[in-house]
Amino acid sequence: QRLKAAIHYTVGCLCQEVEEDKDVQFSKQSIAAISEITFRQCVLAKMFRGAFLILCRHAKRTTVNTEDVKLLARRSNSLLKYITQKSEELASSNMEQKEKKKKKSSAAKGERTPEEQEAAVTENEDSNMA
Repeated sequence: QRLKAAIHYTVGCLCQEVEEDKDVQFSKQSIAAISEITFRQCVLAKMFRGAFLILCRHAKRTTVNTEDVKLLARRSNSLLKYITQKSEELASSNMEQKEKKKKKSSAAKGERTPEEQEAAVTENEDSNMA
């Protein structure tokens, strides 16, 4: 109750500041609605944090991974689809970056990339046949 009251008071103060700056009016009902939404978001954030911690402990880990997030989002098909898509995009982006780093380090060491090695073998075979 005290937390709810504190949130309501803070939202009221913020609304007053906006009223003065933007020359608009907030009704008591709108301030109460904004306060309630803010409170619920805080509760949801705390619940998700707790759920992530439980999943990590169950898996004997200390790090939240994408599978944990997907597990919590599984009841919302659209959210799960979005999270899966973003996860795949990040994974492919990371793979591309790793490949670029490998090529750069190989070039710096004077080594050939797998494609260059294959081309050299093919060239060698062609010259042996001639």
